[in-house]
Amino acid sequence: MRVLLTNDDGIHAPGLVALEKIAHAISDDVWVCAPEYEQSGASRALTLADPIRVRRVGHRKFSTTGTPTDCVMLGIHELVDGKRPDLVLSGVNRGANLAEDVTMSGTVAGAIEAMALGVPGVALSQMGGYSHEDDFFEPSEVFAPGIIRRLVEVGWPGDVVININFPNLPIDEIDQVEVTRQGFRDAHIRHAEKRTDLRGREYYWMGFRHERSKPAEGTDLRALYEGRISVTPLHIDLTHQPAVHDLKKVLGGVPPKA
Repeated sequence: MRVLLTNDDGIHAPGLVALEKIAHAISDDVWVCAPEYEQSGASRALTLADPIRVRRVGHRKFSTTGTPTDCVMLGIHELVDGKRPDLVLSGVNRGANLAEDVTMSGTVAGAIEAMALGVPGVALSQMGGYSHEDDFFEPSEVFAPGIIRRLVEVGWPGDVVININFPNLPIDEIDQVEVTRQGFRDAHIRHAEKRTDLRGREYYWMGFRHERSKPAEGTDLRALYEGRISVTPLHIDLTHQPAVHDLKKVLGGVPPKA
């Protein structure tokens, strides 16, 4: 099985080292194409107004000045020699990608771009992004290979990506995997902090508040909060079907006049 790796934390991120360990546990044909610099929050951004530079970092390993989406596209179409990858793994992100955050995540976007190009994509994230302990990614490294093998064995629809999140707990305290649905927080955790630089000019630093919501059973949030590994099949179709049904009753045919 040929596996292509990417991430949004950059080519030098510890999470990419963890992802390489995971990939080599399931395959001996592993390629890497990741951003030169951190691209967290890039979502599915494409680099259209600037050239993308590619740097060979090592054997079967490249970095680019582009986004995770750029990296997957270049990896599949240009950089991987011979046959196309059979699987794209994106991560391991430092910090969970849950609930509405998946729409902004560069990690999830890497898996979505793979899906869009006809290659199964899996996004992997490790909860607890501000820890710098040496064993921070151990839950991902220990449990991801078996989960990915099982997923590949059974397969999943071609228009779906798999989003896996690992709890930030000691290995012996993680004993459950749950297939979940995407949750939504009941609190707004994103905020902008106003600061002043050394020249007296104001600027803003975007960030997240560490506040937990009260998620429903069966959601990705609930699983992580309760120490379970969350596996969420995500669909790119954002259409809200009940609203389509309701709007068809009031719109359609000749457009209403102002």
